Amino acid sequence: MHGYGRTTASLLFLAGLVVMLYALFQALPFGAAPMQVGQEIVSRAPGETGAANIVTAILLGYRGFDTLGEVTILFVAATAAGLILSGAGAGDLPKAPGGFILKAAADLLFPFLVVLGAYIILHGHLTPGGGFQGGAIMAAAFFIPLLASPTSPLNHSTAALVEGFAGTAFIVIGLASLMWGEAFLTPFLGKGTLGDLFSAGSLPLLYLAIGLKVGSELAGLMARIVEVGGKS
Repeated sequence: MHGYGRTTASLLFLAGLVVMLYALFQALPFGAAPMQVGQEIVSRAPGETGAANIVTAILLGYRGFDTLGEVTILFVAATAAGLILSGAGAGDLPKAPGGFILKAAADLLFPFLVVLGAYIILHGHLTPGGGFQGGAIMAAAFFIPLLASPTSPLNHSTAALVEGFAGTAFIVIGLASLMWGEAFLTPFLGKGTLGDLFSAGSLPLLYLAIGLKVGSELAGLMARIVEVGGKS
């Protein structure tokens, strides 16, 4: 009886999904562009923000509040995971250093990943990438040495300090826009020349803050996991 009810609920869900998709395709002909917002942003974003990467212009220029919310959600998630790990055991995690291959690979990849992550962050307003992607790569740069040796110098306290500084910097840059007579998080410092490294005003600074925050949060969470594993 329980299986019958589950099957019925699944069929009802699929039927409703089919009806919804049918209604959408009837109202929005395939291949048509019913909304002009996207085309307007593509045409105006480079001139208004100075960012060659339209995604950056949207994330930091037009919807900076949403990006701030995303960073806040990541912070809350990392904090919650840290609180859970603080009272949990992780006996299945390795407590001994990794083998020679892992240690050599960690030493080899560390500088490469740091440079790659920094490059993606600093060029986020010019090419695909930015603070979130570059921050994840930099977090991996510090996590791989932790896999190779739990005694890696990275610790949760250092990551938390960097995270707090980066988050504060993001807010301060947003507030600085008010001093220039603009709305919160509005790009300032001039647009520069489109396509140059020093362009798009304050947007690269915001991406730098995001990259440091994302990288330190993820790396700190991984360091916390290793710390818990070492104490269990």
